[in-house]
Amino acid sequence: MIKLSRSLIFFCSMLSLYGLTFSSFASQYVFEAGHPSLQRWLLPEEVPAPDNNKTTPERVELGKKLFFDTRLSGDGNMSCATCHNPMFGWSDGLATAKGFKSMVLGRATPTIVNTGYNSIQMWDGRKATLEDQAMGPMESHVEMNMSIPRLVEFLKTSDYAKSFKKAYPDEPIGTETLAKALAAFERTVVSRNSPFDRWVKGEKDALTPAQINGFKVFVDPDKGNCEVCHSAPNFTDNGFHNIGLPSYGAETPDMGRFEFVPIRLMKGAFKTPTVRDITTTAPYFHDGSARTLEDVVDHYITGGVVKTNVSPNMKALTLTDKEKADLVAFLEALTSPQKPFTLPAIPL
Repeated sequence: MIKLSRSLIFFCSMLSLYGLTFSSFASQYVFEAGHPSLQRWLLPEEVPAPDNNKTTPERVELGKKLFFDTRLSGDGNMSCATCHNPMFGWSDGLATAKGFKSMVLGRATPTIVNTGYNSIQMWDGRKATLEDQAMGPMESHVEMNMSIPRLVEFLKTSDYAKSFKKAYPDEPIGTETLAKALAAFERTVVSRNSPFDRWVKGEKDALTPAQINGFKVFVDPDKGNCEVCHSAPNFTDNGFHNIGLPSYGAETPDMGRFEFVPIRLMKGAFKTPTVRDITTTAPYFHDGSARTLEDVVDHYITGGVVKTNVSPNMKALTLTDKEKADLVAFLEALTSPQKPFTLPAIPL
């Protein structure tokens, strides 16, 4: 039985990687605050970190300073926080990102909220870990456009050298330790105290009756069918799906995951984003085409617009107006209370 279970787990993970998932059965849940059947939706208190970059206060403090320092960009006017701004849910509030010299890019800026829990990074999954992806924007000519040799020289000759010595005493200052520090900070950007989380923990009044009904719609494969991709506990399956957005009908559409996994199912497929803190991260979808949560639900009700390569998990929904409103109300209950954020003092 153990061998069979491990095989099944592996099989399911491979289905998720290629855009296929098994739907959970809504009947497995008892919709009462604190019920054991709901506990799978709670995130671990400790965000996973690799053995060679365990989270420490020194690493987090260093990464926070680097994250907000515009000197890490070619023109000295962009930082990681330019696109991942805490005022916009750690995104940027734009339909699609702006890069070097305000160049409009083709994809929306994904939030970094809870990204430390994810097993794969970026819309197209081309990076496996936070450490892997950290240098990408600095190296990209259309994003931060930074000379890496110049960047490393700056870090070695500035006051940052002292912070690196404290955070990574046995490692040289370079792109590897820079990436580690940024990743360490990003792992502290966490949302796991939403009204939904508190209800799962047993706080009966944390959700309204409408929000509880919206959760029922969310997990019901014959209604919202949302859980099939936005699965527990971080509301993502870490898989890739073509959801039939109009932009896929462009003459030369963004092919997404297909660029790295060239099979037909991955054409136009993008990573499932978390819907935690979703009220802070509009607009929605990888192309920023949905302005509101109502727009998002309306898209799924249609089953997608361009259906030439739509994911097998996509199907047109049949929802009443009340079910639609309740589903939106539930999504709104996934946002944790926003706390004041203190900007770091940047070293000389």
